[in-house]
Amino acid sequence: MAPAEASAATLPVTSHIDETGRYRVGANLSWTVVGVYVVLAILLAVILPKSTVAVWGIVVILVLLLFFLARYLSTAYWIDSDHLTAFRLVGGRRIRLEEVRRIETASLRELSPTGFFGSWGYRGRMWSPVIGNFDSVQTNTKGIMVYAGPTPLYITPKHQDEFLRELSRRVRSYRGPLEVDHGAPAAPPGPS
Repeated sequence: MAPAEASAATLPVTSHIDETGRYRVGANLSWTVVGVYVVLAILLAVILPKSTVAVWGIVVILVLLLFFLARYLSTAYWIDSDHLTAFRLVGGRRIRLEEVRRIETASLRELSPTGFFGSWGYRGRMWSPVIGNFDSVQTNTKGIMVYAGPTPLYITPKHQDEFLRELSRRVRSYRGPLEVDHGAPAAPPGPS
C-alpha cells in the first residue's frame, strides 16, 4: 500500500458530508418531547369539536403547539467552508469560522440558565451566571458551546463527538489550534 493510500485509509469516513463539502447533521431530538407535543395536539383536537365557548382560543393554542413542534423538528446544523449555521424555523444563527475562539462540550444544567422562554424565543437568548448571555439553538440539555463574536452559541447536534472534531478541524484551517481542540493531530514527540 502506498503512503498516500495508507494515510487516507486512517481518516474517518463520514456520510454527513454532502457533494458540496458541507457537513450537515440534524439535532439530537428527544422523542419524549415530540410525544408530549403530539399528545397535547391530539387532546386539543378532541376538545375542539365539543367546545362552543373558546373555539378560537383552542385553535390558536393548537396552531402555536404545531408551530413549536415543527420548529423543534426542523433544527439542524451545518458547517461549510466559511460558516457554522444553526437552523430552525423562524430563527437560527450563522457564525463565521474565523471568529470562533473556543469550542467546548456543555450542559444547560451546568450553565444554570435563567429565562423560561429562551429556547422558544426567536433568538433563543438566555443568560447564565457562569458565562453571561448566550444564544441557544438547541433541542437537548447536553450539547456544544461555541464561543464566537460577542455572544456564544449553544447547539445540540446528533453525533456530537464527530461534529466537534469536524468543527475543530475546519476552525483550525483559519486560526490554528484552539485552546480546547477536539481531534487535533498529536504533536510529534520531542527529542528524548
